[in-house]
Order: sequence, then structure tokens, then C-alpha cells
Amino acid sequence: MPRKLLLPYKSVFSHFRAPRGSHDSLAMNAARSGYRVFSANSTAACTELAKRITERLGAELGKSVVYQETNGETRVEIKESVRGQDIFIIQTIPRDVNTAVMELLIMAYALKTSCARNIIGVIPYFPYSKQSKMRKRGSIVCKLLASMLAKAGLTHIITMDLHQKEIQGFFSFPVDNLRASPFLLQYIQEEIPDYRNAVIVAKSPDAAKRAQSYAERLRLGLAVIHGEAQCTEQDMDDGRHSPPMVKNATVHPGLELPLMMAKEKPPITVVGDVGGRIAIIVMSTNTQQIQDTQRNLLKHLKEPQPTKQKKLAELLILAVPCCNDDIIDDVESFVAAAEILKERGAYKIFVMATHGLLSADAPRLIEESSIDEVVVTNTVPHEVQKLQCPKIKTVDISLILSEAIRRIHNGESMAYLFRNITVDD
Repeated sequence: MPRKLLLPYKSVFSHFRAPRGSHDSLAMNAARSGYRVFSANSTAACTELAKRITERLGAELGKSVVYQETNGETRVEIKESVRGQDIFIIQTIPRDVNTAVMELLIMAYALKTSCARNIIGVIPYFPYSKQSKMRKRGSIVCKLLASMLAKAGLTHIITMDLHQKEIQGFFSFPVDNLRASPFLLQYIQEEIPDYRNAVIVAKSPDAAKRAQSYAERLRLGLAVIHGEAQCTEQDMDDGRHSPPMVKNATVHPGLELPLMMAKEKPPITVVGDVGGRIAIIVMSTNTQQIQDTQRNLLKHLKEPQPTKQKKLAELLILAVPCCNDDIIDDVESFVAAAEILKERGAYKIFVMATHGLLSADAPRLIEESSIDEVVVTNTVPHEVQKLQCPKIKTVDISLILSEAIRRIHNGESMAYLFRNITVDD
């Protein structure tokens, strides 16, 4: 019998011809960047930073709808396909912190269920960062928020100047803690005349390392304010006193522990020469420590000075940059310090910080005070505060955030963004 020729198998799809122009569209899709940038904010003022970042990236903001329903619930709708792509969610934290957190969580979960490959949260100011330690019978809320973000689907976080570097250990995924100090140092060099006639002053011995870091970068001298009882986070009692104290309790003689002596610090002194110099003061973020230390400083300034020191400083900069010196919210102590320094001969006073929360009556107090400028970055939206107080100036940090997004998506090293950054920064 003649053999049958084995013809190649033809499926029904072999007769399908792609429409004209489809190959070009497929090639275009393959050449796409493979990432999208979304904004999780429901207010227009909070999307300004996201727009700046996308402009630098040459990309468009992802199509989504975030709004609050009449009953107060948050609803998020993704209006385009994100399957298999790297998604970056930019979330700036306004005054309504809890709403912003829910917007971020719901958008991350919506992208997760839409089969996004990676979900990276860009959170310049991480909320609840001050609640990163146990106080009394409270809770470490920052750890709770980190767990919620991981459960919602986030795989990476980009933030800036965490209140405590140890917060990075709360997360089960990578965290890139960028620094705003290069931008603030650049502002000092370019916008403050005669900054070389200055000395970096640490508000307490705890801030000496950070002050030394700034002094070495600006090639300036260093001084430290020392003395008086200063309430630091290490000195604060957690208030639990557990187990409860028992009266008339019998203790085995071999188990007696030595009694810890109470701390006693000498009267406040300034270690270093600040006479006739520009004083750039680096402070700690602990609110109580800031207030106590500033009261001690004001007390010291009111004391009579030697006749050879005609004036304390020509310019005072209350610097609050970087990780441990990042947030400015309550400004009453700044205003009090500015008044005293004006009396002592300072003719310009600057306040600098990474995150300018400036809540409550801060804009009004700044406007009515002797402070000339409050310089903050745009990690937190403060356009309303700027309308109330023209003294508030903004330093744009969208450049470093956009570069971080580009490097993470392309799998490049982040070391370039941490050049010359030390542990003390």
C-alpha cells in the first residue's frame, strides 16, 4: 500500500492573520517601560509631588479614582491594566493621617488583586513613626502599620528620613530610607550669605554626632550645649512598673541588686566658641527634649555675657534635618528662642526641617515671630500653611525620589543615592 504523506498539523489558529498594524502595536507594548506611577491621594493638593515625580520620569500618572463615599468609606478604582508591571504608589500624608493610610492600603490591595508584579510604596513622610517605642501600656503602632502594608500587598517602600532608623526592622520587605540632608545643606550654601562665618551647635550631647556630621560637610566649627536635666527618650520611664510593687516583700540576701543612682547634670554650659559667629543648631526630634533644651538655652542666653562678646551670633539656624532631626510641628519653643536671640544681636533666624507638619497655629505663630524663614521639604503638603505665612519656604526633593523609582525598576544599585552618607546622617 502506498504510504500516506504526513502533512504538518494545522490548527484553526494557523489560519489567523493579525490585522494590519497589530505588529507595530505589539512591538510598542513590548518596548513600554513596564511600570506605572499612581497617586493614592483623594485631594488635589496632595498630588502635587506625584506630578513633579512623573514629570521628571517622563511618564504619565496612572489612571485611578480615589474618593470618599458619603458614609466616610474610602473607595479606590484602578482604571487601566497593571498586570505584570511594577507599580509605584506615591502617598503624601496630609493632616487627615488615617484617611491617607486607608487610601494607601486599599489601593495596594486593589493593585495586588489586579496581578501587579511588584507594588512599591513611595511614602516620603512615614506616618506614626513617632509611635515606634513602647510607652506605658500602649502599643508600637508603627510596627502595626508595617504589618498592614505587607498584608495589603506592598513589596518595597521608599521613604525619607525615618524618625528612627530602627523602624526599617519592622518591615518584612526592603525599605530604602533616603536622606534630605544634601538638599538642606545645598540650601544653606546657596541661599544663606556668609554661612562660612558659622559654627554648628549641638542642642545636646546626644546630637553631637549629627552636628559633627554637618560641621565636617560644611567645613565649620562645632560647639555643644551641655548641662541641666534634659529629658531624652532613653531617660523616659515607660510607666508600666510591672510586676506591681509588693510591700514588706522578703528578698533573699543573695539576690539584692544595687540601686541605680539618679542622673544629675551640671549647670548648662556651651562647650565651644560661639561669640560673634553664626550659630547653626542641630536638635533632637523628641518633643519634650526639644522644649526642655530650648528652655535651658534661653535661660543661658539671659545670663550676662562677657563684655568682649558684643553679640552672640549674626545668624541663627535652628536646623532639624535628617533621621533624628526630621519633623517640625510645634513652633512655640522656636518663637521663644528667636525673640531672645534677636535681643542678643541675631539679625536673621532660620528654621530648617525635613518634614514640615506645621499643624495647629504654627503658621500664625511663625508669621508673628522674629523668625525670618522656615525651610522645609515638600514631603508633606503645606500649601495652605504657605498662604497663611509667606515665611515658609519649600525645598523640592522630587529629584531623588524619581531617581530612586527609576533605579528600582531597572534593577540598578541604590548606592549612588547614598554617597557620603554615614550612620550619623
